[in-house]
Amino acid sequence: MQTPLEILRTVFGFDSFIGRQAEVIDHVLAGSDALVLMPTGGGKSLCYQIPSILRPGMGLVVSPLIALMQDQVRGLVRNGVRAAYLNSALSGAESYEVERAMCSGGLDILFVAPERAVRPGFLDLLAQCRLALVAIDEAHCVSQWGHDFRPEYTQLDVFSQRFPDVPRLALTATADGPTKNDIIRHLGFDRARIFSTGYDRPNIRYHVQPKYDGQNQLLRFIKENHPDESGIVYRLSRKKVDQTAAWLSKKGIRALPYHAGMSADQRRANQERFMLEEKLVMVATIAFGMGVDKPNVRFVAHLEPPKSVEAYHQETGRAGRDSLPADAWMAFSLGDVITLRQMIFSGDAPQQRKIVELEKLNALLGMLDAPTCRRQMLLAYFGQELPAPCGNCDNCLNPPETFDGTIAAQKALSNIFRTGQGFGAGHLTDVLLGGKNERILSLGHDKVSTYGIGSEHTRKEWQSIYRQLAAQGLLDVDIEGFGVLKLNARSWEVLRSRQTVAFRKDQEGARGAASKKSRIAGLAEQDAVRTPEDETLFEALRALRLQIAGEENVPPYQIFPDRTLLEMVAYRPQLTEEFAQLFGVGRMKFERYSQRFLEAIGTHIRANGLPDDLPPMPQRREIDTKGGCNGDERTLEEQITETVRESVRLLRACHDPQQVAKERCLQESTIYSHACKGLAAGMLRLSDVVALSEDELQQIEEQFRQCGDAYLKPVYDALDGRYSYAVLGCIRACVRRKKD
Repeated sequence: MQTPLEILRTVFGFDSFIGRQAEVIDHVLAGSDALVLMPTGGGKSLCYQIPSILRPGMGLVVSPLIALMQDQVRGLVRNGVRAAYLNSALSGAESYEVERAMCSGGLDILFVAPERAVRPGFLDLLAQCRLALVAIDEAHCVSQWGHDFRPEYTQLDVFSQRFPDVPRLALTATADGPTKNDIIRHLGFDRARIFSTGYDRPNIRYHVQPKYDGQNQLLRFIKENHPDESGIVYRLSRKKVDQTAAWLSKKGIRALPYHAGMSADQRRANQERFMLEEKLVMVATIAFGMGVDKPNVRFVAHLEPPKSVEAYHQETGRAGRDSLPADAWMAFSLGDVITLRQMIFSGDAPQQRKIVELEKLNALLGMLDAPTCRRQMLLAYFGQELPAPCGNCDNCLNPPETFDGTIAAQKALSNIFRTGQGFGAGHLTDVLLGGKNERILSLGHDKVSTYGIGSEHTRKEWQSIYRQLAAQGLLDVDIEGFGVLKLNARSWEVLRSRQTVAFRKDQEGARGAASKKSRIAGLAEQDAVRTPEDETLFEALRALRLQIAGEENVPPYQIFPDRTLLEMVAYRPQLTEEFAQLFGVGRMKFERYSQRFLEAIGTHIRANGLPDDLPPMPQRREIDTKGGCNGDERTLEEQITETVRESVRLLRACHDPQQVAKERCLQESTIYSHACKGLAAGMLRLSDVVALSEDELQQIEEQFRQCGDAYLKPVYDALDGRYSYAVLGCIRACVRRKKD
């Protein structure tokens, strides 16, 4: 039987598991339920993909968006996994073919939406299939307190009732305490083991700044930090989305809009372009993004804050899913705070829900205006402690100045009181600065005691003070009064000198933003793009990737992610064996693309030579580059090491792999692996390893002829699991030897 690590390496092209992936996979393979809390880009999908491939039957994945399903299925199929989806985008004939494949055992993984998953007819259809597992992705949607509640998710506990022996996984990247409790309660996960790797995305650099000229600030950020790269810009309204997309396009930034006011065809076309093209910015409302699995989004920008820390974490988490450096940038103002509060109070939600939403917004605002490490505050919201400041946010890289703002706060609050608690921050600032506009004079506010007492601060500074007072809860914003600022009980504590106030000095610019060089050099071990010659090769490889993606009508990252291209630049592989060691190169992608990329690298080397300090190729995994047995790239003679020879000698003597494993103090799976090599080399007879009748052997060989010998699972399923993967692997070695 293939191990999870072998599937990871040969199918997906990754060297090793990260975080707690291996634990989750082993737990599910054993038939147990799991609640998986991992950050976006942390590898949640492998936790259900690999068990679906290895366990008998088909893995069912409940996913909330069509675009997300399509993207995952497309990527899985390209890796040689039998995957499909059922949704409204399919025709009747296409749906029938998928259902036929389900019932005949022709699928490893099936994706469906929650609405379809709970239909009685679909559940009856599933009862005719063999289920390997049920995975509930984006499980935070089950919680009414979460930021993306989907009522259908609350019905998904039906799987525990209809299929009690099938292991279930619930997976999410954003779940605070109440949301996690809702997942456990609604999905019946009381006995599930919880696997949490935390919520940190250390490759994302956080920046927040006050908004004075939002679009120009955004343009400066993109041009200085991410020219010619993909990113997402979030705006609060459809109108602002259209305006910003058009404005960026005029300024030379290729940008597209996306919001619910567009037709379904327009949205689909723009999202498809974003996924398929490079160097494109999507300007969108929060209607966009949940179905985006594009790994090389290099930045996410907000020109208004979202409504909660959860939403901020999920939206910013769409940057840098490939683990290379990325930016989360935001500019916001007091006006944005007022608008968000108006949206909460004017909504149709019950009063209790509004109170919860307001608390969540206040938690986000407190984080945005704090002078301390942003990552520490972000993680603390989810109950995770970061012992030391992260060193990768604006506050860590360039700590803001703070000052005792008690006197300034008293002036600002007194000004609210003296003018009658009926005005917004703009007018109040004019009064403090001694303005002489018609409104001040007509209202007589040039006669109040606070008129002109604020000359020690600029207009921007007073706006910042009012914004920070609101964020700290030291004044109220009258939502129904169109942003009028009013005093509250805590305001009087400050005015009576019973509470001190500290403010941060705002600094303009994307402080601490990554340079072009440090950003593009994303290898952990190597600075891959150090010279113009390096960048020339990187761009040539990107152009080739885009060309192949166009030929196959798939997103470029599904050919290879940026990290693979960066490793090509760093190591300059020239042999197929070297290419097989690159990150993300599994068996299928090796067969499809190795020659074209090796030719591109060779052309570059012939024109430019090799760098003097080229590092040695890493030796990570064994890929079947020569069509050999079990994915081992060495010749048969090279595979027969001394330890293999010893196992072969003992198998000839006792014909019992279990006995040989005990005698050699090795795992039984290791002995079967040695047996496969011995069988492929003609050093063993099949009867030395397996005790099966001639009829049984003929039946198994016939299934290999029908299903092919690339993977064992189709044969295993076709034979209803009567023979172990280890036994089937040995028979496959003999089948391949006969072919050769």
